[in-house]
Amino acid sequence: MGSAAPLAMSYYPKAQETKPPLIANENAYLGDISSSDKNDPSAPISAGFYRLEKGTPLVYKYTYHEMKIILEGSFDITDETGQKVTGRKGDVFYFPKGATITFTTEDYGLAFYTGQRAEGAA
Repeated sequence: MGSAAPLAMSYYPKAQETKPPLIANENAYLGDISSSDKNDPSAPISAGFYRLEKGTPLVYKYTYHEMKIILEGSFDITDETGQKVTGRKGDVFYFPKGATITFTTEDYGLAFYTGQRAEGAA
């Protein structure tokens, strides 16, 4: 048996500096930076940036598990149980598959996420 070929890492310079594409309402932006679905379609993970600006709340029902870390600004995040948290820089959230989460902000918030889903499946 031969040894497997070495695998290269991926590098995305200054990825946080580019505003993600608009995905909902007039103020919700999201864009995948990378996904493992091409290398491992049976257990994909995707990662990227989510930005929300002041305006319409985003209500989102998760069809996959996701984790977010707040990088800039803040988000008011509410779940179906009525739990409400103001997330700020450095805070980490886990949203389980099936949860409905409402995101709002008084100014803007920027977060990095990793979701258990294929690229573009948000």
